[in-house]
Amino acid sequence: MTTHHIDGPYFEDFTRDELFTAPSVTLTEGHAAIYQALTGDRMRLPLDRHLAARVTGDSRPLAHPMVVLNAVNGQTTYASQHVKGNLFYRGLLLQQPVFIGDTLSTTTRVVGLRQNTIKAGRAATGMVALEMETRNQNGACVMKYWRCPMIPCRDKAADTGHQDDFDWIPATLDEATLLGALPRGWDLGPLDPAGYAVPAPHLAAGDRVVIEAQDTITCAPELVRMTGNIAFAHTDASRSYLGKRLVYGGHTISIALAQVSRAMPNLVAMVGWQGCDHLGPVLEEDIIRSEFTVSAVTPVDAGGALYTLTIDTYARRPQADGAYSDERVLDWRLILWSL
Repeated sequence: MTTHHIDGPYFEDFTRDELFTAPSVTLTEGHAAIYQALTGDRMRLPLDRHLAARVTGDSRPLAHPMVVLNAVNGQTTYASQHVKGNLFYRGLLLQQPVFIGDTLSTTTRVVGLRQNTIKAGRAATGMVALEMETRNQNGACVMKYWRCPMIPCRDKAADTGHQDDFDWIPATLDEATLLGALPRGWDLGPLDPAGYAVPAPHLAAGDRVVIEAQDTITCAPELVRMTGNIAFAHTDASRSYLGKRLVYGGHTISIALAQVSRAMPNLVAMVGWQGCDHLGPVLEEDIIRSEFTVSAVTPVDAGGALYTLTIDTYARRPQADGAYSDERVLDWRLILWSL
């Protein structure tokens, strides 16, 4: 009889251009309900199927973009089961809308390997650049992006020699690409500020917005399991370098977007990310707050504008003396379509 150990890859195990796949996922109203319970997001179109049908011309409920991204991230985690932290996202573009009932299939490709500087007394680790492409049941590409997890070496003293350049990974999405990704044929009339739109501040380039509402992260492993995320550190405290379960980064990002939606209640769609850097760890029960700067406003012919936001998200955590720490944990460059 043979004993088999099921484990994820360590840094030494990766090769450039290696491909990983995962089970396809059909998005359901269950995904939407659990996401809503965990984040309290107020983005109007995913919440109101009748409004969404009037805007999109499709009778199917519109999936929240972060429900889509969280499901896709989960599909990519075979490669990052041993992750110590996801360092960054780059070039994320939502190329077409996703509806409840759509089935998503994701391919993950290793596009770069770079070992971190070897230091005495510190176990060896490396950065794995991953390229993700997601298609729906019709074969159409709905999303493409890059992310970079930090993965430990199996041999704590390993010297792999991997020193790939990551600078080629797209640092920005140009205006033509962003405008070209906007849904075609949507009627924004039902969202018109003169009619049904929710009151909101007029935002101009250079404005700074501080969102007073804060949210405590709870049920972190539940979101991880719902999305098929198999990274050990999110469900097993013994696999985390902090000795506590790390909150999956998409959970923090989802809370941040829910906070932004309070300042921008007439959002039409999330279009893309110029990038998102995780600056520090988040633990369950951390209190999350966000503020942002409007970096640019680009009018859209179909109505509204593209708003480029630089979002700073902070985690507050109680200390032994009863005071709270306040650590910046996200630097997120987000593009939203909004009235």
